[in-house]
Amino acid sequence: MPPSLQAAKGLIQNNSFTKHRDAIVIFGIVCIVLIMVVPLPTWALDICLTFMIGIALMVLMTSMVIDNVLDFSVYPGMLLVVTLFRLALNIASTRLILSQGDAGQVIASFGNYVTAGNIVVGTIMFIILVVIQFVVITKGSTRIAEVAARFTLDAMPGKQMAVDADLNAGNLTEDEARQRRSDISREADFYGAMDGASKFVRGDAIAGIIITIINIIGGIILGVVMQGMEVLEALETFTKLTIGDGLVTQIPALMISTSSGIIVTRAASKNNLGAELLSQFTQSSKALGISAFVMVLLGIVPGMPTIPFLAIGALIGFTSYRMAFGVKSKQEKEDEEKAKKMAEEAAAVPKEEKIEDYLLVDQMELEIGYGLIPLVDVNQGGDLLERITMLRRQMAGELGMIVPPIRIRDNIQLSPNEYLIKIKGNDVGKGELMMGSYLAMNPGKISQRIPGIKTKEPAFNLDALWITEGQKEGAELAGYTVVELPAVLATHLTEIIRRYASEILMRQDVKALLENVKKNSPAVVEEISSVLGVGEIQQVLCMLLQERISIRDLASILELMANAAKLSKDAVFINEQVRLGLTRQICKPFINNGEMSVITLAPDLEQMLEASLQSTNKGPRLVIRPDLVGRILERMEIIQTKIQAEGDQPIIVCSPNVRYPLKKLLESNFPNLVILSYSEIVTGVNITVAETLNTHD
Repeated sequence: MPPSLQAAKGLIQNNSFTKHRDAIVIFGIVCIVLIMVVPLPTWALDICLTFMIGIALMVLMTSMVIDNVLDFSVYPGMLLVVTLFRLALNIASTRLILSQGDAGQVIASFGNYVTAGNIVVGTIMFIILVVIQFVVITKGSTRIAEVAARFTLDAMPGKQMAVDADLNAGNLTEDEARQRRSDISREADFYGAMDGASKFVRGDAIAGIIITIINIIGGIILGVVMQGMEVLEALETFTKLTIGDGLVTQIPALMISTSSGIIVTRAASKNNLGAELLSQFTQSSKALGISAFVMVLLGIVPGMPTIPFLAIGALIGFTSYRMAFGVKSKQEKEDEEKAKKMAEEAAAVPKEEKIEDYLLVDQMELEIGYGLIPLVDVNQGGDLLERITMLRRQMAGELGMIVPPIRIRDNIQLSPNEYLIKIKGNDVGKGELMMGSYLAMNPGKISQRIPGIKTKEPAFNLDALWITEGQKEGAELAGYTVVELPAVLATHLTEIIRRYASEILMRQDVKALLENVKKNSPAVVEEISSVLGVGEIQQVLCMLLQERISIRDLASILELMANAAKLSKDAVFINEQVRLGLTRQICKPFINNGEMSVITLAPDLEQMLEASLQSTNKGPRLVIRPDLVGRILERMEIIQTKIQAEGDQPIIVCSPNVRYPLKKLLESNFPNLVILSYSEIVTGVNITVAETLNTHD
């Protein structure tokens, strides 16, 4: 190790410098006082002036790199000492200028080099520096210091109360609270001290002007009267030295006053000035891009200096380009890696479970056996999550409602290939998938048989086969419909949502739908809200969804509801009136080439049903004998099987009074059965009676 490094290491280990720091500062202040009294040789003044410039630079740089003003809390006291030191040097230089006509090499260099040997230029530069410091920086810093001190003192009680509240809530320990209180008190003291210390800078600027004027006038008098100089000669000699002295002292004074302004304007900053300046100034690539474009435009304006404008514009444009395309610096990458590591560590720490979490019920859940996990895992090629996202979009367009997120979780209690669909915690559907296979279904008119494992398609309970990858092409050539496993599960989910949409739609969902409609149709939302509550609107919408009627055109549905609500607020009545306004939408899926094949009720059965209607608080109900209900269900089962075998949809048409109660009677046994009233048939459609429902063969 070099001797110099060994000496430095020994000094640090002995800690002698740290032990005697207070004595060094006291000695320095005593020296400042002596400078005012004891004449200095020119070489000593050069050293002191150079030291003054170095101190000013250190103060300015330190004020820029600190993260918190309390990190430089010594600044107010230091400002007084530095100002005193600079004034002491002014006195020492004045003594040398007036007594010897020589103030050392530093002042002479500033007087000749900086002023370009021209007294007028030097004088103007000195005046400009004083104006900048006195009028701009010092005045602004003083005002900011006053306001900061006032607001800091006003906010002090509130900050102390916040610390006490955090301490009582257990968010802070005693030591942390004590440190917080100390920081708050120190911050208030700091800004209060800065309010007074800023006056030093202001007074220093005034003193610099007065000292300069005295030096020039006194120098001319001494030169002419005592040294026999000509007036112009004395003016040139003493003015050049005085201006040089003023520049030497005003430049450090300008740096000190700038640092003072930086310190008092750092109240809202979290990082050092350089970091915040670059991060905030370059946070918008668009702003930089526009600036670059304007600079380039100015560069091509005739008469303007083209090269400087284009060069600066190109520099700003390059910076904007780098920001827009996310070119990351080494520090940013390190920050990202650090943040990623912290996130991984946070995820590894088990979070304390809240008892309230056990009270939450998901609107929709999909539980899968561990064998079906590859369908969900994207890393294993599973696309079920993507299919569910597409499914939710499809249901929004088809049903007009927002399907809630479907929570997927594995359940070890299920068999490996089994899945379970839940709505509000209740089982509504289940199925089993054979991993590595495909589901092949006969459309109904294919006689060719293919090998496979017999099963049931889970969504519609149709006959199907599990086939292998090698059998897929042959099954497709034979005319079978071959479906992938994720599609089978997604289809089952889709059918479940269609079937139980009325249970999924909550009042909060209805409120969100109303807010969406209000953006384009505020009048209808205001009208319906004045006559019906959200719960009543939800009840009618659920009735429509229960019969698979889309509520996508919600604005029109709300208008129909508002009209019906003026006559009666009974939900069944409103539902039937809304259906009459949606006849085209209701009948459209069942019309084929202008014709509709339907099932009618026997006249005697329809008359009997109308006679058995009874009003209840849940709408009209059919009150008939159990044996008659049994015969109706048996006959309906036969008719439905026959029509479905032909590939058609069973549709019952009856009188408007009977429609809703007949639907309630049959829906538990025939959930997909469509029941329309005569009033809901679109004009111009040809009705073909396929079957007649009666109670006898």
